[in-house]
Amino acid sequence: MKIGNFELKIVESGSFMLDGGAMFGIIPKPLWQKTNPSDEGNRIALATRNLLLVSDTRKILIDTGMGNKWNEKSRKIYEIEQETNNLEKGLEVLGYQPDDITDVLLTHLHFDHTGGSTKLSEGKIIPAFANARYYVQEDNFRWALEPTDRDRGSYIKANFEPLAEHGVLLTIEENAERIENEIEIIRVHGHTYSQQLFKISDGNKTVLYCGDLFPYSSHIPLPYIMGYDLQPLITLAEKKELLPEAVEEEWILFFEHDPFHAAATVKATEKGFAVKEFIDVF
Repeated sequence: MKIGNFELKIVESGSFMLDGGAMFGIIPKPLWQKTNPSDEGNRIALATRNLLLVSDTRKILIDTGMGNKWNEKSRKIYEIEQETNNLEKGLEVLGYQPDDITDVLLTHLHFDHTGGSTKLSEGKIIPAFANARYYVQEDNFRWALEPTDRDRGSYIKANFEPLAEHGVLLTIEENAERIENEIEIIRVHGHTYSQQLFKISDGNKTVLYCGDLFPYSSHIPLPYIMGYDLQPLITLAEKKELLPEAVEEEWILFFEHDPFHAAATVKATEKGFAVKEFIDVF
């Protein structure tokens, strides 16, 4: 898919599992399991799906998945699967290597969005993309350094502190609006503080990289909000603000975690917002 100067390419980088109840908050299991069936431990599958934006001068990767620094116990808890798909293989399928990446845009610093930002090499944790600069919201970086007891487990410092130590982590201040002409920053604060979504648009075609505002296509209905969200009422307000515009302008919503569908357009119905059409190939 071409938008402005950028060719958009889907990168499949693995999968893992989390508790289904936590992923859908107040929504009863008989409803959410229709779209997201659980295993015997009540866990449901999540993809780690990333987006690569390629222009003549830049190769920009959005988020980096789980990474491969996990011990066996954690791999079992989260049922991490990276044999079939991992970030390096996902790039290789598209004809790229890690050293080709010029920029990494991080929606936020939770482990499933920035785990692949660093790697273990000769006993040291170093940036995984040697030639890239990494970008995150300044307020999210500050929050990640001192999270609360409630969300401490989501921020693993080995995924981002080495980036700062190597001088490749650049924090984006609140007044910054764009990365490139085609890449607009949309800040949301319901899931965690200062998550940045990326609206990629040339005025004719628009893709919204949804991060954890809409992890699955099944999170499009307004009440479907994760139990992980720090401020669920803020999430609700953010969905109410963005979805009407997405309908009116026919945005394509890109889902980072949906194991079944990469993207979709949305529609407004008498019962609320819903998927209009799934899009699985760019």
